[in-house]
Amino acid sequence: MDSSAPIPCNGNGKSDRPLHVAMLPWLAMGHIYPYFELAKILAQKGHSVTFINSPKNIDRMPKPPKTLQPLIKLVKLPLPRVENLPEGAESTMDIPSNMVSKLKQAYVGLQEPVEDLLKRSKPDWILYDFAAGWLPPIAKRLDIPCAHYNITPAWNKGFFDPPKHVQDKNKSLESMCSPPTWLPFKTTMHFKMFEIIRAVMSARDEKTGEIDKFDLHKAYSSCDLFLLRTSRELEGEWLDYIADKYNVPVVPVGLLPPSMQITDQEEEENNPDWVQIKEWLDSQRSSSVVYIGFGSELKLSQEDLTELAYGIELSGLPFFWALKNLKEGSLELPKGFEDRTKDRGVVWKTWAPQLKILAHGAIGGCMSHCGSGSVIEKIHYGHVLVTLPYLLDQALFSRALVEKKVAIEVPRNEQDGSFTRESVAKTLKLAIVDEEGKSFRENAKEMGKIFSSKEIHDHYIEDFIAVLQKYRKPSH
Repeated sequence: MDSSAPIPCNGNGKSDRPLHVAMLPWLAMGHIYPYFELAKILAQKGHSVTFINSPKNIDRMPKPPKTLQPLIKLVKLPLPRVENLPEGAESTMDIPSNMVSKLKQAYVGLQEPVEDLLKRSKPDWILYDFAAGWLPPIAKRLDIPCAHYNITPAWNKGFFDPPKHVQDKNKSLESMCSPPTWLPFKTTMHFKMFEIIRAVMSARDEKTGEIDKFDLHKAYSSCDLFLLRTSRELEGEWLDYIADKYNVPVVPVGLLPPSMQITDQEEEENNPDWVQIKEWLDSQRSSSVVYIGFGSELKLSQEDLTELAYGIELSGLPFFWALKNLKEGSLELPKGFEDRTKDRGVVWKTWAPQLKILAHGAIGGCMSHCGSGSVIEKIHYGHVLVTLPYLLDQALFSRALVEKKVAIEVPRNEQDGSFTRESVAKTLKLAIVDEEGKSFRENAKEMGKIFSSKEIHDHYIEDFIAVLQKYRKPSH
């Protein structure tokens, strides 16, 4: 049977009347992809999905497998014109971080066309993202149940939307950089001062000086159902905390690991890039190569790129570095870096088939910025992580993995966030080859068994669909 074909699943996520679910992710590919994976899983179970986004973002998405296309309707809604938003900018990857407020204005401007679409299509559910706090009132007017689907772990909600008395108290940077004391359990997770300063600076509009904020509490507390891409095995205590805080049913949909992703396997296997990469990986010793990847949207500074490159060189480890952003900007690797390391490393400057690389036996560990999707893919294959987070949610995921002893974070200057080539080299060797890091490698393999368990994640999907069925309204 074609693995992507819709399958009957009575008693396994499907009732007599299939669901119709609408989805509206935020204007960022890192949000669109996890929504799309969930859409494909729903379609595979025989349910239909109306997937809403901007024209350019829909065009950037991979096409659903042919067998699922009848059940997934991709709807392109043009963004309204917003002053000072660059022409053609429809995603966070199209703009600098200090222009996100303009993109948010365009997203908010979708209210009327989204309402018209929902009136016509009458879905059983609408799943909305963190930036669409404006959508629940529309759904309630139309008598459509709405679920907030959050693609990051539950601990983010604890940090980004703390209790009111904590918000009032946390007026100083120092108080925001300590582990939370208001939780009913202990954690070492915290922000660092430079991370908060950077977040504030990057969110500030260059012209007005204003800092645009998303009303996260509104998005979190206005839903009928709180869905998260996470699992109880990863953070059960955090899930219990937010269920109590928001007083709505909280349902983890699982991690949507690579083993659940629905793709055209034959097409990927014959991709000429993969054929070339596989040939190089096949020539390397088992578990010896460090895979370095920082996602498609992170833009490193020249200083950080230089120190990172020298650190990789200094480590002496074989490496595969996916560095797609290099050719898109003005960044340069240190002079002679590629020549000096060509016998043990690859700098890949176009799209790289990350999942295929991570699954190869030559990979012994990874270096990551700790974006949620990226972490899930790397831990899925049991790889120990060296982390170098840049955004606040990445910092929390990094601290959580350090707390669980499956990752080691590159030490940085607490005031400005800078790091040295020596600290990169030392951390890489510690995680990948040193005897001292052996327990981290073993812990990562154990966590990988949970992340990759088809049985565990199938159960989450079954439970998720059962809840959608249970709380759907009678047929329109």
